[in-house]
Amino acid sequence: MKTNTTFRYPAALTIAGSDSGGGAGIQADLKTFSSLGVFGTSAITAITAQNTQGVRGIQAVSPDIIKGQIHAVFEDFIIDAVKIGMLHNQEAACIVAQSIDKFKPSHIVLDPVMISTSGNKLIEDDTIAIIIQELFHRVTLITPNIDEATFLSGISIQNETDMIKAAEKLLTLGCHAVLMKGGHLAGEQMTDILFTSNLSPVRLTVPTIQTHNTHGTGCTLSSAIAAYMALGKELTEAVQLAKEYITKALLSGADVQTGHSHGPVNHFFAPSPLKKIER
Repeated sequence: MKTNTTFRYPAALTIAGSDSGGGAGIQADLKTFSSLGVFGTSAITAITAQNTQGVRGIQAVSPDIIKGQIHAVFEDFIIDAVKIGMLHNQEAACIVAQSIDKFKPSHIVLDPVMISTSGNKLIEDDTIAIIIQELFHRVTLITPNIDEATFLSGISIQNETDMIKAAEKLLTLGCHAVLMKGGHLAGEQMTDILFTSNLSPVRLTVPTIQTHNTHGTGCTLSSAIAAYMALGKELTEAVQLAKEYITKALLSGADVQTGHSHGPVNHFFAPSPLKKIER
């Protein structure tokens, strides 16, 4: 029997690769969405054979299936935010750009995944230029770590001054906002800095967390930002809340051994039920 539905769940779409170890990629994104009370949908761009010790193999999903997944989601659900992760090849990047133009999602977070925590390359070389040319100007925010920002900007990053220079370069390449993640820099504190084209930089600093369980931190942070935007938060607040979430997820999972190397964070340290919002 049909009823008049007046509510729906806030929903987010992750477009990314699958991690068979469950700590990063699509799996981390969906865990993050769920833990924050957001309904998660997905489009898988590549399948990896990996665990906490490294990536053993990558197989790209066919362009038609990537497109089919994205279109199927948008044609049935109201998508409040999109997170884009691993785009293994040019075809995937182009399909995502075309889909953005077709469906025009309001909030898009791009995590330019290039190298895994274990040091494995996750993207074909010729895909980088396509991501810069076709996606940078289409998304709300990009979230590179130090290594990715160095590669994208051409600026060696050793300190916060270098982070500022690299962010400024990325903004000139078409980005509307850049969250520079400083977790790979040595020191007693971890500082991320949010740069936008029209606001002063926002520094987010927490004490460095001593743990080997850092697998999927970038995926988790970017998907948390998307989740908070799906819940109606503006960019700066969404980034601040996501930073708090990943910090607590790292702390909660710091002393747990999952696998034999870089384990995952604890996505479900304080899960929220699915929110209900008016249609």
